[in-house]
Amino acid sequence: MWAPESHVGWQAAYIGLGSNLADPIAQVQRALSEIGEIPDLRVERCSSLYETAPVGITAQPSFVNAVVLVQTRLTPRTLLAHLLDIEARHARVRAERNGPRTLDLDILLFGEDMIAEPGLVVPHPRVHERAFTLLPLLEINEALVIPGIGKASEKLNGVAGQGIRRLEAAPAIGLRAS
Repeated sequence: MWAPESHVGWQAAYIGLGSNLADPIAQVQRALSEIGEIPDLRVERCSSLYETAPVGITAQPSFVNAVVLVQTRLTPRTLLAHLLDIEARHARVRAERNGPRTLDLDILLFGEDMIAEPGLVVPHPRVHERAFTLLPLLEINEALVIPGIGKASEKLNGVAGQGIRRLEAAPAIGLRAS
């Protein structure tokens, strides 16, 4: 396993979760629990769960999506490594872009950082174009500003008409100090 690499202080990060295979609600809820077990990370708040229509490849089951706000001392690259490890434990297969998956975890925002590296782009390039990220983000923080893009609330018209429905209130998650 990797050694935890730390930022100087605590940093807010938003992580998107999605699943449309193998009991998607359970996949997302289990992943939330596993995110809470990452060292040097505290779960602060989670959005409700949403059912969303697939994007791109539409001949697949609907997705269950959520967003979680965390505070972390990890670097973005180390946080991503932990998220990829969680995906692997959920038998994530990357067969085709926008295809069905047991679990998808993305760093949507990392503080005010703007990162463009191989395998890591933050803010997520389409965070403001997808209802399944934008609505849960705004549920957590209605005044959210996306670095390099602007106020998240001003992007809502751009996602109107995308199939999304709130399934249930925010899951009960155990908050822990790190």
